[in-house]
Amino acid sequence: MAIVRNLSRALVVPLLLLLGACGDEPAPTGTTPAPAASRPEAAPVSPSAVPSATSADPAARAAEAVARLSDEDLAGQVLMPYAYGSDATKVDAANARGNQGLAGVDTPAQMIEKYRLGGLILVGFTPGDPTGKTNPTTNVENPKQVRALTEGLQQAAGRLPAAAPLMIGMDQEYGTVTRVTDGVTMLPSAMAFGAAGQPALTEAAWRAAGEEIAAMGVTVDFAPVADTLSPSGAGVIGSRSFGSDPKANAAQVAAAVRGLQSAGVAAALKHFPGHGHTTADSHDELPLISQTRQAWQAQDVPPFAAGVSAGAGVVMSGHLDLQAVDKGVPATFSHKIMTEVLRGQLKFTGVAVTDAMNMAPAKKWPAGEAAVRALNAGNDMLLMPPDIGAARDGILAGLKNGSLKRERLTEAVTRILTLKFTTARTPQPDLTTIGSDAHQRAVSALDAAAVTVLRGKCAGPLVTGPVSVTAPASREVARVALVKALQNAGVPVQASGGSVIRLVGYGDARVDLDDTAAVTVMMDAPRLLAVAQTPTLVATYSSSQLSLTALAAVIAGKAKAPGRSPIAVGNLPRSACVK
Repeated sequence: MAIVRNLSRALVVPLLLLLGACGDEPAPTGTTPAPAASRPEAAPVSPSAVPSATSADPAARAAEAVARLSDEDLAGQVLMPYAYGSDATKVDAANARGNQGLAGVDTPAQMIEKYRLGGLILVGFTPGDPTGKTNPTTNVENPKQVRALTEGLQQAAGRLPAAAPLMIGMDQEYGTVTRVTDGVTMLPSAMAFGAAGQPALTEAAWRAAGEEIAAMGVTVDFAPVADTLSPSGAGVIGSRSFGSDPKANAAQVAAAVRGLQSAGVAAALKHFPGHGHTTADSHDELPLISQTRQAWQAQDVPPFAAGVSAGAGVVMSGHLDLQAVDKGVPATFSHKIMTEVLRGQLKFTGVAVTDAMNMAPAKKWPAGEAAVRALNAGNDMLLMPPDIGAARDGILAGLKNGSLKRERLTEAVTRILTLKFTTARTPQPDLTTIGSDAHQRAVSALDAAAVTVLRGKCAGPLVTGPVSVTAPASREVARVALVKALQNAGVPVQASGGSVIRLVGYGDARVDLDDTAAVTVMMDAPRLLAVAQTPTLVATYSSSQLSLTALAAVIAGKAKAPGRSPIAVGNLPRSACVK
């Protein structure tokens, strides 16, 4: 589904309809819009009350809604904070305190109603997660709980004047950034898709993921990561990227977009204009993109362009300093990048959303000023503002003093509502689709295609006789999963004394902790294997159960390893078995 196609039409609706309906005349050029308090409040309208003649047309329906919204309604629609509590209306005392500090309310539903929110992001904190610094709480546990939560959130949104679904987002990238793991079909990291190199498998796996995400009530997945790594594979993004080849990445990004959006979930390309060549972490500081403009165009742009062409509904801005285009200005706050390049050059007509506004580069300004700056740059939705009330009030003040034109705000809200009405047309799958056999098969095929032997045999068992599986204590779940998978594949496993298969994963700093190992397996970006002395080196790019099952088949000699590393691994070949 090319979700983004409907959005361009919404922005050419006649000005009379967009701004002048319901008695609101557009302010003459150069004048200050009327203060928010002087504008009439719109009464809540149920979705069924919208005229049926436009109900099938998301763009026209969005224009109708925008025309009757007050300034407060418009300001709320561009906000997408997080909330404390795993239920929309019932939270414990600790979560109530969190919501009071964030928004002056007790529950997520109250937050939606107070600020007339257009969206909410579901969050989860896991130690070691590279995005954990912006996720101070967890409100996702399992699919059944998430669906109950999203249903409650939608009920609260249904009482707002916009009469529009809530945009509910989640960072379900899989790999190192995954919010819901319990009970879902776990995809491997993006780098595994790059290793498999088969866009058809990518599309099928992401379609399965999209159906499960939609079943939980999430409407936007902040994935895929469209960042291209440097040729060496270095940088902070790591296995979240498909690899270092921009052309190959472009094909993977487009396939992931098609898969997700075929299930009615909007895909979000991130982190525009490209985080793959940076070494700094934008959670803590402003990373520099130091390539020449020509190099950036050749290396970083192709996956974003491919995702836009595939119809991605959302592009996420990065807090990144693209020095060749707008030196010293974070892309999130750069009109040159978010409007001239993204809209003008790439022809993106969907929803531009900021990366988290509670990250260090975005907190350079007070929340209200940062909100206005991000909107003026060309963003449509503000993700995770550190102070919801201040962000909303800053937008209203900008309308009043003229630093934010109402036309810019209505343009943003029209895009947001068009996307929401578009995704709402796809029926929500039942929870029984989650973890289905069909989804398991689709993802298993991808996992099997990704396994890569960088050194070792390409036919028959990788080791003979009994094996023992070792791993750091933090990898115990993966170790046990591989033991079971090897036993199911007919490989004898014993606690000690067998040929050692050593597992290494995300965040590990060394691989040669046991120089007696026969096989070292990297379950993340395989760069560390460049210094390993182990006779056999294998990469799965993932520690999921399905990935380890595919690995066991290769170790047992029941399957080949058709993967090829999508990044350079020292002097090792990309594959010992595949040209």
